[in-house]
Amino acid sequence: MKILVINGSPKRGKSDTMHITRAFLDGMQEAAAQDITLINIIDKHIEYCTGCFACMHNGGSCIHNDDMKEILEEILKSDLLILSYPLYCYGMPAPLKAMMDRTLPLSSMAMQKVGDRYEHVGQADFSHLGYVMICGCGFPNSKQNFEPAAAQFKLMFPNNHTVITVPESPMFNAPEAAVVTVPRLELIKKAGKEFAEKNSIYDTLMSEICSPMIPEEQYAQIVNAGV
Repeated sequence: MKILVINGSPKRGKSDTMHITRAFLDGMQEAAAQDITLINIIDKHIEYCTGCFACMHNGGSCIHNDDMKEILEEILKSDLLILSYPLYCYGMPAPLKAMMDRTLPLSSMAMQKVGDRYEHVGQADFSHLGYVMICGCGFPNSKQNFEPAAAQFKLMFPNNHTVITVPESPMFNAPEAAVVTVPRLELIKKAGKEFAEKNSIYDTLMSEICSPMIPEEQYAQIVNAGV
């Protein structure tokens, strides 16, 4: 499988969330050899979308001459798109949002009704693509935190999507937390293997992955003690 990982964290490989993503990919590699391409979006030159819609009228050609054309080509060549990013203001970091805005060339101005909503008709065939969102946050739990980001992801990619959200993710960069982070990464690795084999993750395993690693109150006390 050809996998494109887009790391939306400005911290690049030091991202808390990338620990989760690497474990997931390790699990996929256990199931079968994977062709993985990683893009750190912070390193790419991506101009902001101006909303001129030129790309949606003229076959996908954008007014900007930057790295976005290459990224769109990589997306279309892939079988699986993984967006890995930390939660910023209940959504994605600005560099990744700028990239997502610039995926307009994949769509045309024409609309069609799908179910009870309208979607733009594609200018390219990306029906073969699967989508995974992997997002970590620094809060003690997932309640009233990940919902906006997950809803946006599901609306952008209404078919064949998987959402993995992990609270307390700064602990992945804390060696002293290995007693809880190592077992959690093993669960995520198991999920990656399941996903590669079945294109899905069991609900019970997903629930374990997305739960707090230590009690919420204990985590909050640790964070507050370091403030």
